[in-house]
Amino acid sequence: MKMVKSLLLGTAATLIAVGGAQAADLPVKAKAVEYVKICSLYGAGFYYIPGTDTCIKLGGYVRADMLLGGGGDYGFRNSSSTVNGGSNNRLTNYYFSRARFDFNVDTRTATEYGVVRTYADAVFSYDSTNVTGSNPSAFSASSASLGLYHAFIQFAGFTFGRTVSIFDAPWQSYPAGGPDTIPGGSNHVNGVNQVAYTADFGQGITASFALQDETSANNGQSNLWNVSSGTAAQFVTGVYGASAWGGTRSPEIIGQVRVDQAWGMAQLSVAAHELHAAYYGATEVSGHPSDKWGWAVQGALSIKNIPTGAGDVINLQAVYTDGATRYNFQSLFPQSFFMFSGSSNGAYQSTGFAGLADGVFGTATGIDTVKTWGVRGGYTHNWSPNWASAVYGGYAQLRYGTTGKGLICTNFAAIAVAGATCNPDFNFAVVGVNTVWTPVKNLAFTADLSWSRLDQKYSGSIASPGIASAAKPAAVYELKDQNSVSMMLRAQRNF
Repeated sequence: MKMVKSLLLGTAATLIAVGGAQAADLPVKAKAVEYVKICSLYGAGFYYIPGTDTCIKLGGYVRADMLLGGGGDYGFRNSSSTVNGGSNNRLTNYYFSRARFDFNVDTRTATEYGVVRTYADAVFSYDSTNVTGSNPSAFSASSASLGLYHAFIQFAGFTFGRTVSIFDAPWQSYPAGGPDTIPGGSNHVNGVNQVAYTADFGQGITASFALQDETSANNGQSNLWNVSSGTAAQFVTGVYGASAWGGTRSPEIIGQVRVDQAWGMAQLSVAAHELHAAYYGATEVSGHPSDKWGWAVQGALSIKNIPTGAGDVINLQAVYTDGATRYNFQSLFPQSFFMFSGSSNGAYQSTGFAGLADGVFGTATGIDTVKTWGVRGGYTHNWSPNWASAVYGGYAQLRYGTTGKGLICTNFAAIAVAGATCNPDFNFAVVGVNTVWTPVKNLAFTADLSWSRLDQKYSGSIASPGIASAAKPAAVYELKDQNSVSMMLRAQRNF
């Protein structure tokens, strides 16, 4: 009995010792998992980044587009050296497709100076190809492309980086949907590099000032042509001379005053745009024209809560420019193009072409600025929470100065047929309708139909040297106004 007692005591001691050793070897207790928390400070969709006081929101969309009756992005049927929408021959695409993925990141942090915000928005697209030339023909590159529309920091009223312009109306170039080529106001939907400051006076009243870099070909600079070196081959494509921009000197100077309240929005914007040319010839000794400043002014008005229905809205704007054409014929509008159709006077075909510019000059002349004005607007009606329709339109005129017109028409004389008259001015109009079906939240199907018209001011006929990229032969062409009809079908899922 004594032996059994000793054995039991020894076994217990051993178990206690082993248990103690195992307890000593256990790892330190893991820290509790910090789950993502909802941040309600800045609206739905924001979460705290774990371990920080910064809130983040991820969003974007996936989109599929089909354009019927065009040869490029959703706009009117026009041709350039790389696109054959307006050539109206066997090189013209009858449809164009695009797949796009948009991804944006929004972060916000509360500080003693107010909210610090960063925002970035990138788009990835895959587009259809275009065909140019004949025997051989060539395809434009068809591959995925990356675009950066927004990348900015906001702090204490300042914005640093890339985003839309404070000159623009909130709807950009789309008062009620529509194509990318509605004239009548500015559009920086793809973003522009800038430094801006906005003062908030309360009651929805703000004033903003910005310095913007508009030197990108897709933003604030239209053509600045040295017309003295223009050729007939260029002329019939709407290119009236050699590109004559010099290096950067001054950013765009932009100001804006805005009232945004329950009834709608009113905005007045102004811009100053420097025209800094290179040289008359190939070297410095050829001299250069003096710099000149262009300018633009734009008004925008949005009316909400109208009697026709909940959510219905009317958007209107008007603009005038002198030496700053892109603020009217905006960033997505082609700055030179040509269009073809049938002829009524026995010529091979008819053609219409247009060249847009901020200014033109010739050897030993100064810069003659180009003046434009335009309007656009749209009305959106909601039939139900799932159905909405809209009508929209835009109209603009472009006018060359007396000196610039004379320089351009000197080159026109080389291709003019007897009786032809030269006038590079033109008008352009767009009207359209669309319907949007939203079967479930954040999923929309759109059908958008638009008609565009080039009202060109040339008359008579020309002896064109031909356009190889459009497979157009050297022949006599009637100078005639041109029309275009396009339709866009879209499916888009926002997240």
